[in-house]
Amino acid sequence: MIFFKYIVLFFIFLVSAGIGNLISKKYRNRVYELKSFKEAFNILEAKIKFTYEPLGDIFEEISNLFYKNIIKSVFIDARKNMNNMDLKTSWCTSLDVNKIKTSLNNEDINVLKNLGNMLGKTDVEGQLSEIKLNMNFLDTQIMNAEEYCKKNEKMYRTLGTIFGLAIIIILI
Repeated sequence: MIFFKYIVLFFIFLVSAGIGNLISKKYRNRVYELKSFKEAFNILEAKIKFTYEPLGDIFEEISNLFYKNIIKSVFIDARKNMNNMDLKTSWCTSLDVNKIKTSLNNEDINVLKNLGNMLGKTDVEGQLSEIKLNMNFLDTQIMNAEEYCKKNEKMYRTLGTIFGLAIIIILI
């Protein structure tokens, strides 16, 4: 009977530590997703600048470069929606639909939505300057995300472990 009790207590500890790790992982994922979007914007900028391909084709190529990633989903959905609506609406709809799957906050999503404002509406130089502006905003978001990650990631991992230990102490 006492062996069963220790197994249950150990399981409680593992679950609480796991929950702390899951919460802390969200902060790491946010940084990763923002950096992935910045990488995608760099590719978009290069494709617009040097290949003059249609944006739909560029979106498809970008989605093929990101394997099993939220970036892939956003660009695929935006590409599909471009047949039925304009680029800005398509881009914003794609971000809204995929928002649930991400670790991004509302501010990050709004920064990403800004890309659709001028993309496809101006000449090449206007589009390139819009992409550079959005990459600058993304740099700010990445810095903020890294700061939050440093501050909160360790805290939530520790809180999960301490909470598990506290429950074990109470139950003993």
